[in-house]
Amino acid sequence: MDGAGPTLAFWALSAVTLVAAGGVLVSRNLLHAVLFLILSFVGIAGFFLLLSAEFLAMAQVVIYVGAIAVLVLFAVLLTPAVGRDNGETRFIAPALLLSVALAAVFIFVIHDTTWNTVDEDPRATVESLGTALLGRWVLPFEIASVLLTAALVGAIMLVRSPEEEAEDGLA
Repeated sequence: MDGAGPTLAFWALSAVTLVAAGGVLVSRNLLHAVLFLILSFVGIAGFFLLLSAEFLAMAQVVIYVGAIAVLVLFAVLLTPAVGRDNGETRFIAPALLLSVALAAVFIFVIHDTTWNTVDEDPRATVESLGTALLGRWVLPFEIASVLLTAALVGAIMLVRSPEEEAEDGLA
């Protein structure tokens, strides 16, 4: 990461990602919170691009932005409008205390750890990842995809109204 371009991109992505994460925390509208979450996911994909990990950036966008965030957005939009606000809670003070304590632990660990570096370039290419995913790991990959599909169908069935079930003849 030499030069001013990657450094400027890093700080811009840092600002966008942190502001989007803060937007998730302070947003009172769940729809806006999910949109901030999507922006945060895209910022993290940008970090992967800066690290020359194009496959991970693409996986971040496809899996998190394309699947998980859209699933959360779908669930929020199927929620009745009355339950969509993110009202005040009595847990603000304990949450702030816990977050400050967690940040202190993270700062201590980051400062106290001796970080090892690797001199040679790792040789994990997209081709080797694809071969592993569709070779050795094909069964766990397919099981995870079937499980996620079943969870999506289950979520849709849970939010159906009795009128919709009566239309389909399921009730």
